[in-house]
Amino acid sequence: MSEILIIEDDTYINNLIFRALSKEGYSCQQAFSGTEGLLYAKSGKFSLAVLDLMLPGINGEELLPKLKNDFSIPVIVLSAKDSLDSKIDLLNAGADDYMTKPFEIGELIARIGVQLRRSSGKRASSLLTHKKLVLNLEEMSAEIDGQILSFTKHEYKILELFMENPSRVFTKQDIYDYAWDDIYIGEDKTVNMHISNIRKKLKAVTDEEYIETVWGIGFKLSKS
Repeated sequence: MSEILIIEDDTYINNLIFRALSKEGYSCQQAFSGTEGLLYAKSGKFSLAVLDLMLPGINGEELLPKLKNDFSIPVIVLSAKDSLDSKIDLLNAGADDYMTKPFEIGELIARIGVQLRRSSGKRASSLLTHKKLVLNLEEMSAEIDGQILSFTKHEYKILELFMENPSRVFTKQDIYDYAWDDIYIGEDKTVNMHISNIRKKLKAVTDEEYIETVWGIGFKLSKS
């Protein structure tokens, strides 16, 4: 499970981010000052930090290089400063992404998903299996009972996401963020089409169901 460090002195905004990320299944730690954020960062357990700039104690601009250089934590900066120069300065200082206040919480969640995908480490194994389906991640190949299946890049990434997290239900936003490595802006038809194509290709070689629709939420691997 990815752990997110939220460093924001505004209690309302901090709690808003905390609740939204917790609902998405992330483990979160709240910090309300730069000094507190640095203290938590020293644990070395965080996958990403959401960092406000205007902080008591150590301010965000001082804390940013410490998070990046000392702890190698991807950082998404939140700031009321919206000038191009400010954004360029922060990106040059090591920020992985930048959002101007006020911001949409859904967009922040999507950007976090993109950054976690980009920073994910190498897998322990190059093979993923579920029922009779085998994915070889190094070769980007797939087969069932020795029959080779041909998936597009995005179809393959969707299966990879499901098979790496066999018990999790994924929203269409989750799927799009991972398979397209981009920000989701309501791409329901795109995701539905690719799920449908995957099902058709699997159905051509097996009667087993591999992808289950969870109505009102999204999709997951089928266990039965």
